[in-house]
Amino acid sequence: MNELWRLGAADMAAGIRDKQYKPSEAVESVLARVADRNGELNAITYDLADRARAEAIEADAAVASGRALGPLHGVPVTIKENIDQAGLPNPNGVPAFAELIATDDAPLVRNLRRAGAVIIGRTNVPEFSMRATTDNPLRGRTRNPWGEPISPGGSSGGAGAACAAGMGPLHHGNDIGGSLRFPAMANGVTTVKPTSNRVPVYNGSAAAERGPLAQLMSVQGIIARHADDVRLATSVMIEPDPRDPLSPPVPFEGPSLTGPLTVAVTTETGGYDIHPGIVELLQRAAAQLADAGYRVVEADPPPVIDAANGWFSTGATEMEATLLPPIREHGSPVINEIFDNYFKMSNLLDRDGYIASFADRTRLLRDWNLFLDQHPLLLTPFMMCPMFDFDYDERGFAEVKDLFDASVYSTGINYLGLPAGVIGMDLVDDRPAAVQIVGRRYREDLICDAMAAVEQRNGVLAHRLWEREAAG
Repeated sequence: MNELWRLGAADMAAGIRDKQYKPSEAVESVLARVADRNGELNAITYDLADRARAEAIEADAAVASGRALGPLHGVPVTIKENIDQAGLPNPNGVPAFAELIATDDAPLVRNLRRAGAVIIGRTNVPEFSMRATTDNPLRGRTRNPWGEPISPGGSSGGAGAACAAGMGPLHHGNDIGGSLRFPAMANGVTTVKPTSNRVPVYNGSAAAERGPLAQLMSVQGIIARHADDVRLATSVMIEPDPRDPLSPPVPFEGPSLTGPLTVAVTTETGGYDIHPGIVELLQRAAAQLADAGYRVVEADPPPVIDAANGWFSTGATEMEATLLPPIREHGSPVINEIFDNYFKMSNLLDRDGYIASFADRTRLLRDWNLFLDQHPLLLTPFMMCPMFDFDYDERGFAEVKDLFDASVYSTGINYLGLPAGVIGMDLVDDRPAAVQIVGRRYREDLICDAMAAVEQRNGVLAHRLWEREAAG
């Protein structure tokens, strides 16, 4: 039973339901893996092992009694340290918030618990969860299990590193500019950034409500090693909650589409010099989808650079009003300098400019909706190059600009609020690299189907990490 940590969530839950092993055995196996790997990686920053063991024993009793079991009964999960868990701190990587204690579970935490998940810990974030890497003065730096000096991504870098290292099958994260997808690529794992507001969110510990554009761009999701596990956990997390009036009662599975599903493939970069290794991964994924029966065509969507520029004008304008004041008051010199460079990249708007740009977002999304009406899925680069070093964005303005210029398919898709999956494919320059699959609004199910088809033909990149570890 000491190898149960290797299982995905769906397989682990099925084994528990079939009484092949107990929830406590699955949880103990994962906790042993955490004890073995987390000291080096610093991915899980708040240990809930004792509580998890107690919950696992209760889960054992539920199985033994024959009670109805939730779809994640006994499955270990981590929660990112910027979402409320009752009675626990929610510091968001900021020392000044170290004693900010949540009084209730956030909706997604409640949904995961109701499904039977056992929360084993909380994962690391950068300060204010606003970097593409993961380091902060409160918890320290998370390391990528593939080795130095690769960034683990951010802001859900703790979740991504924990996932790749085998410290549980499911890891919560969130994404306002790439914070689920950067870690998925960086650590060679899988995620879906859901449609805007798809997963209900509410932090009672927050000092104020989020700005209107942040409400449309920031989403909650899951990082896993398997596409089917992303599907399972996301379908659980989307259950609406009255505390989030924007979460829609839309079922996870959408209507069936007739005929072979069309996947458009693009290598349009917005002017960035794409790495040939990334192009090869796109070609490989396209061939794998064609082999699975998809109709694969080359077609460029509306210019993603327009949506990425919207993120850096409208989004940055809103952040200057809502996020910058607490950063100036409580942030380290590092995060303040990085934000200076974010704003240097941005075209900050006045009131009328913000309103006009926000309104024009609807036109951009309409153009993308029309494209996706003809091509239900779109295969794109995620980053145009291999993952950066962990401190790349600390080196200066040129490096910050380069990072985001390479990632227009990240911020642009957030600005549009469309769902997008990232799946780790292979190593490029000895660093994990990935492709992205964008879909229609509320069709995360189609994205998960496509990622599963690629996974079946490509293999699971994180398993190669474990093979490397076993070989010494």
